[in-house]
Amino acid sequence: MREIVNLQVGQCGNQIGSKFWEVIAEEHGIQPTGNYQGTKNIQLDKINVFFNETVFKRYIPRTVIVDLEPGTIDSIRASTFGEIFRPDNFVYSQNSASNNWAKGYYTEGAELVDQVQDVVRREAESCDCIQGFQLTHSLGGGTGSGMGTLLLSKIRDEYPDRIINSYSVVSSPKVQDTVVGPYNVLLSFQQLLNMTDSTFCIDNHALYDICQRTLELSSPSYADLNHLVSLTMSGITTCLRFPGQLNADLRKLAVNMVPYPKLHFMLTGFAPLVSRANKSFSGLTVTELAHQMFDPRNVMAACDTRNGRYLTVAAVFRGLMSMRDVDDEMLTIQNKNSSYFVDWLPNNVQTAVCDIPPTGLQISGTFLGNNTVIHEIFKRICTQFTLMFKRKAFLHWFTAEGMEENEFTDAHSDLLDLISEYQQYESFDTTKSMINDDSDNEEEAAED
Repeated sequence: MREIVNLQVGQCGNQIGSKFWEVIAEEHGIQPTGNYQGTKNIQLDKINVFFNETVFKRYIPRTVIVDLEPGTIDSIRASTFGEIFRPDNFVYSQNSASNNWAKGYYTEGAELVDQVQDVVRREAESCDCIQGFQLTHSLGGGTGSGMGTLLLSKIRDEYPDRIINSYSVVSSPKVQDTVVGPYNVLLSFQQLLNMTDSTFCIDNHALYDICQRTLELSSPSYADLNHLVSLTMSGITTCLRFPGQLNADLRKLAVNMVPYPKLHFMLTGFAPLVSRANKSFSGLTVTELAHQMFDPRNVMAACDTRNGRYLTVAAVFRGLMSMRDVDDEMLTIQNKNSSYFVDWLPNNVQTAVCDIPPTGLQISGTFLGNNTVIHEIFKRICTQFTLMFKRKAFLHWFTAEGMEENEFTDAHSDLLDLISEYQQYESFDTTKSMINDDSDNEEEAAED
C-alpha cells in the first residue's frame, strides 16, 4: 500500500481539508461514524491509502489537524464528519498567529511544532510504505503560512526521500483578506520553493468566478469554493485509491511535471463544471471534457493560460471510457494549440485513466498544468510587497517576533529569480539552442 499522510494547518487549510475528507469518504462508502456502508468491494481495495482501519472495523482518516486557536477545530468537531477524526490528531493552542507569518514560524508555531511532529511521526510509523505527505493551507494568514511552512521544513528534514505536495491558497488580486498578506505570501513562497515537490496554487477570486459564471451560483459560500478544491484533490489522488487502466502516483506525477527543481508550481482545474439548470441537458463526451479542462476560465488561479506556455500537463480522467478516445483527444488538443506548448519538450502531456467516476458523475477530468503564466501571480505579490516594504509599513510586527529585514529582501530576490526563470523558459526556442550548439561545435572543430 502507498499511504499518504494529510496535514491541514490554519483556518483555511482545515476547512478545505475537512471538505476533502467528506468527498473521499463518500467515494469509499464511509459513513460519518467511520463505518463502511458501501456497495462495491472495490471501494475497500486501497482504502488504506488515506484511512487507518481499527480493530472495530472503523475507518479513521490519516490526517493531522493543526491550528493555533481552537475556533476552527471546534467547528470541525461539531460538523457532520466530526466524529470520524481521531481525537489525538487535533493539535492546537489557545493563542493565535494574528495574521503574522513570523508568529507562526518563529514564536507561537515553534512552541507547538514538536507536538505536531509527534503526531505526524505516529501516523507515518503506522504506515507500511508511506508515499508522502500533502498539506492544505493558505498563504495570506499567519498559521497556515508561517506554521505550515515550518512544519514542511521539519518533515523534509525527517523524511527527505518522501514526496511532499501542498495545496496552497494564494491571495486573490481583488480579494485581499489581510493588509500584511503580501509579506506572508512572499515569505511562504520562499519556503515552498525549497521544501515541496509540487505546489498546487489556488485562489479564491478564480474560484468565485467559476462558481458565479460557470455554476451560476448567485452568492457562492466558502463551502462551495472548498468543494471545488476538494474535487481537484480527490482527482489527483484517484489513481492511488482505485484501480485504473493507466495508473499514476505522486512521484510519477512529480517526475513528469517538474522539468527543473524550482518550477514546481502548478495550476489546477476540474471538469465537468455545469450549472444545476443545465445538468440534465449536457451529454458528456471525452471531447467535451478535454476542451473544458483546457479552458482558461476553468483554471483555479487568477491568471490567463493564453498569456503563457505549458511546460507540462497532466490530465487524470475518471469513469468508463475508451483509452483510444482519450489519447486521440489529447493529441488533437496538442496539435491544435501547439503554440501554447513549449516545443522543446516533446510528449509533455501525461494522462492517467481510472475506471471509478466521482460520486454523482459518469465521467470527469482533473487538470494539472505547469504553465509559465504563473509568474503573473508572483509578479503581483512582488509589486504589492514592494509598495509596502519601501515604506517599512507594518514591519515592526514581524521584527518584534525576532525576524530581520534582510529575510524579506532574500525572499524577494528568490521570488524575482523564480519569475525570471519562468520567463526564460517561456521565450526559450529550440532553433536558438540548435544554432548555439552548432556554433559551439564549429568552435571546437576550429580549436582541434
